[in-house]
Amino acid sequence: MSRRYRVLHLDVFTDRVLAGNQLGVVLDARGLADDEMQAIAREMNLAETTFVLPPTRPGCVARVRIFTPGREMPFAGHPTIGTAWALATEGLAPAGATRFALDEAIGPVEVELEGDATRPSFVWMRHRDATFEPEVKERAAVAAALALDERDLLPDAPIQTGSTGNPLLYVPLRTRDAVDRATLDQRRIEAVVPDTARLGVFVLAPDPDRAARRVYTRMFAPAHGVAEDPATGSAAGALGAYLAIHGLVAPAAAMRIVSERGTKIGRQSFLHVTLAMRDGTPPVISDIRVGGGVVPALDGTLTIP
Repeated sequence: MSRRYRVLHLDVFTDRVLAGNQLGVVLDARGLADDEMQAIAREMNLAETTFVLPPTRPGCVARVRIFTPGREMPFAGHPTIGTAWALATEGLAPAGATRFALDEAIGPVEVELEGDATRPSFVWMRHRDATFEPEVKERAAVAAALALDERDLLPDAPIQTGSTGNPLLYVPLRTRDAVDRATLDQRRIEAVVPDTARLGVFVLAPDPDRAARRVYTRMFAPAHGVAEDPATGSAAGALGAYLAIHGLVAPAAAMRIVSERGTKIGRQSFLHVTLAMRDGTPPVISDIRVGGGVVPALDGTLTIP
């Protein structure tokens, strides 16, 4: 007997359809085996597809499993924000609630809705405090793995892995043009930073006007089966901390940073990051949130034998 599953196709980190980062949401994934979820994610062929299940942790609205076309992820940003929006609009979150938690592999992830709780205009997700690995010293080799010259790298800003739950390698560049020219040679980057066999590689160019608190970015994730991700919410929290710690945005006790992504590949996205900063060496970053808009694109039914 065939099984039927309702699937939403959403555009996340945008306020218009056919932009942002695409997300598939299977609203009730009960009865699907792990290998079937992975096969569905490959079929959807989006950066991620989420599968909504009954929660296993107290205080959570739903369990959310997140798959790229190549593997399951413990945590990811645009799937969290898009799935929270779907639960709210489909009446699967507590009535009138503007804050609730999702049960993900890394633990409960808190989300907050702006606007009408049944049709939120903006969704925020809370991140853990960011952690960073030691600086990668082989700067010329990293640049070459991105088809760039060492002169394209932003001086006095380290290349390093950072994470608020999903680690990525952050590579600061001088200009938007350098960001757009970057192409990743996975074999060459793994020779320099072996962990990139499982990490995404994130290139960024801060706005020269640091008071603007804006940054232009791209993220390559072939290790996850995604050549380039239009918008990565799980990367944005550590990105905000990285920019603040290294003085690449104007300092403030409370700040909001906007990351533009996906423009190069025709999926322009805007990811908003808020955080608190206290004096220290390095500065102490806390209360990280990442947010954006969500727009529905498609609503369909998947039939599985």
